[in-house]
Amino acid sequence: MRVNKLTSAALAVVAALSLTACQNDDAAPGASDSPAASAPDTGTDQDPAKDSDGAQNPNDAQGEAGKCRTDELEVTAADSTVEGDPNGTVAVEFTNGGGRDCTLSGYAGVDLKTNAGSLSAKRTGAQAPSIVLKDGESVSFGITYPVNDSGGSGVRITGLLVTPPDETKTVTLDWPGAASLPVTDGSGTPVQVGPIGSAGQGS
Repeated sequence: MRVNKLTSAALAVVAALSLTACQNDDAAPGASDSPAASAPDTGTDQDPAKDSDGAQNPNDAQGEAGKCRTDELEVTAADSTVEGDPNGTVAVEFTNGGGRDCTLSGYAGVDLKTNAGSLSAKRTGAQAPSIVLKDGESVSFGITYPVNDSGGSGVRITGLLVTPPDETKTVTLDWPGAASLPVTDGSGTPVQVGPIGSAGQGS
């Protein structure tokens, strides 16, 4: 009887070991499903600012010709009134001296300094294109204003303030146009500003 009991006990141990081995065999294929093993290849060596071939992404490297900053632009103004026109015209020119291509779009901010205070120019409402201004190139826009032919002193213009589109830094220039504006009835500004490019590119 003792031999039979020992044999039965030994068989029970063997069966238990066999069952455990089978369970381990079943779990083995699932080991590849663990979070560490199943995590996708994120390409940790890949720089997000580069393309798949390792080249620098041009959009990140060049910023898609970012907007022109005031400090990158040389700003000048000249009288461009055409004889016989009822209004005077001043052309303001932006020259890109920033060493890179940049973008100008929309309208510049324009204010006239006068002996009666600051006078803001009104936009003409014409379509405002986006222009890529290459390094060294220029683009102009126009300012129109009524000529003072009243015979009186009118409103004397003492300076011109220009702020490039989407910028907050202003450039102060001498006013190259007629010395004065006619006195208005206060119903609105008589000065208008056109969009970038409205006075001809490179002029």
